[in-house]
Amino acid sequence: MPKPVLVIGNKNYSSWSLRPWLLLKHLGVDFDEVRIPLYVDGAKERILEYSPGGKVPVYIDGGAAVWESLAIMEYLAESHPSVWPAGREARAMARSISAEMHAGFTALRDKMPHNCRAVGRQVTVTPGLAKDVERVIEIWETSRRDYGSGGPWLFGEFSAADAMYAPVVFRFRTYGVTPQGLAGEYMEAVLADPHMRDWLRAGEEETEVLEFCEVGVV
Repeated sequence: MPKPVLVIGNKNYSSWSLRPWLLLKHLGVDFDEVRIPLYVDGAKERILEYSPGGKVPVYIDGGAAVWESLAIMEYLAESHPSVWPAGREARAMARSISAEMHAGFTALRDKMPHNCRAVGRQVTVTPGLAKDVERVIEIWETSRRDYGSGGPWLFGEFSAADAMYAPVVFRFRTYGVTPQGLAGEYMEAVLADPHMRDWLRAGEEETEVLEFCEVGVV
């Protein structure tokens, strides 16, 4: 039986691609990777060969095509229970903060574009951006304090919630956001993760430049 395939965009720029990729790596799933550079001629047509929605990421598993990061995670949870925390309360919290990330934080996405190879960038902190940053830090602090005693991740063991927030760790690194306390320790743990380091190295080796993501240059 052929291996499943994860279709992704640029590793430097595509935060949504990172999320299921990181989860698959932590689950130990053996999968093939297809990288389609975004916003170049023919990219949309290539993506449509895999994804009816015309967006990445998309996960191909046998006859199933699953797109949208959170949908991919729920699909994986059907065969890998460790995608979500074991406890009912912790699982509800993990699903809630993952859905919040999926649907919200528009100022964070707009003002701090994902650009994992960049460091030392500075952007104007609008009230909306400040609110989003404070909320992320609050989520990390609360999850680590209430559910994270069993390990370095938000709920102790790695879960889909960590995959959902991993790109924000890169964003904070790029734009110089340095949380303290439990949130700061969590950010350090995510950056030290071998799979995150592999993704970063690959992003640093990419040659594509998306000008609209190259903000905050000083």
